[in-house]
Amino acid sequence: MAKTILVVDDSASLRQVVSIALKGGGYDVIEACDGKDALDKLNGRKINLIISDVNMPVMDGITFVKEVKRLPTHKFTPIIMLTTESQEAKKLEGQAAGAKAWVVKPFKPEQMLAAVAKLVLP
Repeated sequence: MAKTILVVDDSASLRQVVSIALKGGGYDVIEACDGKDALDKLNGRKINLIISDVNMPVMDGITFVKEVKRLPTHKFTPIIMLTTESQEAKKLEGQAAGAKAWVVKPFKPEQMLAAVAKLVLP
């Protein structure tokens, strides 16, 4: 059975690019437009990995990561931050919240797939 990845980004075009790369790698993809939308879409489903933007309206990526880590069903779900933010302070904030990896946009699909393959839950 294919592993499911939740992609959270307020840019529809970016979600599409990431989705195409992931589907090409054999993954199922669920898309969300911000942290709140993503939390609604988790609703107890088995998610093997989450890829999230940092800067989004409604609920930003760091707050979203903290919320996910509070959920017993998703506490151990690995999260990759995909963002234009490359400042060390933001990275540390993301790691402290529970993010496992930090990929800076623009990214290469193979770079993304390599990070996913390393972190995705069985």
